[in-house]
Amino acid sequence: MLESKRRAIIFISISLILAAIAGFMFLQKVNELNANLGGTTKVFVAKSDINSRTIITPEMVETIDLPNKFVTDTHVTDPREITNKVAIVPLFEGDMITTNLLKPFSEVGDPNHRLVALFANERVSFDQELEDLDRVDIIVSQQFDGQPKTEIYMTDVHVFRVDKTKSEFRGVALEVSKEDAPKLIHMQNYADSIRVLKANVGQEDKAEEVSGETVEKQAETKNEQPAQQQGETSEQANTEKKPATENKADKETGKEAPQKSENGKTEE
Repeated sequence: MLESKRRAIIFISISLILAAIAGFMFLQKVNELNANLGGTTKVFVAKSDINSRTIITPEMVETIDLPNKFVTDTHVTDPREITNKVAIVPLFEGDMITTNLLKPFSEVGDPNHRLVALFANERVSFDQELEDLDRVDIIVSQQFDGQPKTEIYMTDVHVFRVDKTKSEFRGVALEVSKEDAPKLIHMQNYADSIRVLKANVGQEDKAEEVSGETVEKQAETKNEQPAQQQGETSEQANTEKKPATENKADKETGKEAPQKSENGKTEE
């Protein structure tokens, strides 16, 4: 056998032995890391975008392996934990589903209310992007006998669910009473324009604070006025007492106070 061929076989053998040793050490290190992490557990995540207040179905979720070191009691590991449940916030693809984001469907909304979907289009517009549990006012513009009219149609309407993706806001589901639902649908179909305004949360509290300050100022003003009136009363009393003092002094000196006759002249 040639010397060069013998050397090539030796080098190849050494390379294979070193590769086997490296692979064994790598596997040992991976096993060590897995042992430190405590193994893995399958947890549920959103397979696609899930709107809030939407009943979660098996097609909407999938499972991933999560190291036990990072698994908490809030992670959903049992399919029964998401059965007949809805998410209270929108979930995007890949988001982990936790129990504090879920609620039973029966506990959401009022059974006497109805949900009316309102999507943005050429006749329906939203001044601001809305979130779940917001409050909105609905402004309607339409014509009566050729005369345009714009009015507040509904106020303080509850936003039950927001329909949106990561990059687009599409509309909302409004929770209204069973009696108001057909009226809103009628306006949605036949009104010239519908504009949805986000209610300014906290405005009433601010008004209450202002009114409270006004009441305090009025109370202070009322407290000051009696004091001023009391001062004026004391001055008047002093003024009324002065002539009496002068008359008393005149009597001591023997002088009589001048008297007026019937014709208005003073007599001594």
